[in-house]
Amino acid sequence: MSQGASPLVSVCIANYNGQALLRDCIESVLAQALDGDVEIIVHDDASPDASVQFLQSHYPGVRVIASTDNVGFCVANNRMADVAIGQYLLLLNNDAALDDGALGALLSQARREGGHGILTLPQYDWESGALVDRGCLLDPFYNPVPNLDAARGDVAYVIGACLWIPRDLWQSLGGFPAWMDSIGEDLYLCCLARLRRVPVRVVGESGYHHRQGASFGGNRVNAGRLQSTYRRRRLSERNKTLVMLVCTPGWIMWPLFAVHLFLLYSEGAIVALLRRDPRLWLEVYSPILPGIVDTRAAWSARRREIQSQRSATPRSWWRCFTWMPRKLSLLWRHGMPEIR
Repeated sequence: MSQGASPLVSVCIANYNGQALLRDCIESVLAQALDGDVEIIVHDDASPDASVQFLQSHYPGVRVIASTDNVGFCVANNRMADVAIGQYLLLLNNDAALDDGALGALLSQARREGGHGILTLPQYDWESGALVDRGCLLDPFYNPVPNLDAARGDVAYVIGACLWIPRDLWQSLGGFPAWMDSIGEDLYLCCLARLRRVPVRVVGESGYHHRQGASFGGNRVNAGRLQSTYRRRRLSERNKTLVMLVCTPGWIMWPLFAVHLFLLYSEGAIVALLRRDPRLWLEVYSPILPGIVDTRAAWSARRREIQSQRSATPRSWWRCFTWMPRKLSLLWRHGMPEIR
């Protein structure tokens, strides 16, 4: 692989305090064999560590955007996409590394798709090497359900740790919404694409390894228990709810939202009481409805705009959903999550 002046692919790596992670990530990109040039862009989100100095001394060919303020994952990726010049973007987490042949597999599939579509690769756990997902399906309440079916290519969405998208499609969809901060922005982008009948698929060849939760905290099973953080849980519940409100086609959105809100508040009350943790209720669950009411004008306008551009039928929309609530299966397997 070479880094040329007219790259075919722009690999965009959002970094915060990830000096110890960057070498594995960048070396995995440099090791790729690809029929075309690649540029690597790293957005450093005002890291307190020496990430910028490390990049400047060890990888002078990498383009570094050094932010003076911590702006979050969405803005970081939007900034990199704005300056990228490749035909395709690959959003890659700093705690992830590509396997051999990853870029070639993505490019080959993109060309088969006519340069139109959002793609990912099978995700493997960094430590165990176990398959984590092949993209994700969704349950009725927009919780991610890992796709483990090797025969299934179409998925509801792909996570932003390894997300391939044509740059013109990124621009057409508007990139990541800055108000999301982090968590759920990949869900939102893929939902917009699917509403326009843009394919969202996993490429079976190659893969990537991911230190889940290393860059943001939480979101992994440790010693049989699911671990998360207050911030991750708060952003996740808020952002998934707003994606449901904005993207769900048709009248069914309203009864679905009512059931979702009832179950979400019941979950919050029960878990907070059982864990004797009022902070969980106050920080994660209780702000959801007031926040939705306060921003109603903004998300209602966005819903009208998105639905007016929809070409997907309700049947095609729900094709990538599964009807078993994901949280019930996680509760059965791992018990109540541990929040830190």
